[in-house]
Amino acid sequence: MNADEEGETSARERALILREAAKIAKAMASMFAPTCEVVLHDLTQPENSLVLIENPISGRKLGDPTTEIGVLRVADPDFPDVLQNYPNSFPNGRPAKSTSVGLRDSSGRCVAALCINMDVSLLGSAQRVLEQLTATGTDAPVPETLRTRSVSEVRIALETFAASHAAEPRALGIEQRREAIRMLADSGLLQLRGGATVAADTLGISRATLYNTLNRADSKES
Repeated sequence: MNADEEGETSARERALILREAAKIAKAMASMFAPTCEVVLHDLTQPENSLVLIENPISGRKLGDPTTEIGVLRVADPDFPDVLQNYPNSFPNGRPAKSTSVGLRDSSGRCVAALCINMDVSLLGSAQRVLEQLTATGTDAPVPETLRTRSVSEVRIALETFAASHAAEPRALGIEQRREAIRMLADSGLLQLRGGATVAADTLGISRATLYNTLNRADSKES
């Protein structure tokens, strides 16, 4: 094969690479629009290498020269084929995350580059909004249960309390009973409709005794 034939073959191969890479560029740009710019460079023409640009966030246009990374790809045959997720910035100062993929022909020469530049400023703002939305402040004065509470919890709470003292609810001593009633009041269970009645029945006392016990506990604490 003479030089002209080699040149013609090389040109056809380069055209094929650029054509197929353009499909990938358009698909990626469409998928990640509007935050992602995708650029295709013909590195055999570094002075006006830009042959395709989708979502032109950088403001570049067809026929613009290659970037510094492209110049290195042309000059250094050992330059990595994939340079992934490196920090970059757009002309207006917005931060970007970039990936550059070198495309080689059958001879091993890097003839094109597919470059992806993602505007991460919007994502950073979204992250800050999400952090603010999910942030919590000071603790509530009492634990809050975001569900419908029932008076059956009064009995369960008293049985659990009594079990921790190795006793039945009706067998609790005076101080233990006072502590149990105060626990019900502090948790809000005593304020449930019918809660005082269930508590008194479970403890084997009258409602009047229950409230008197609670009042004495309040007086003692104050």
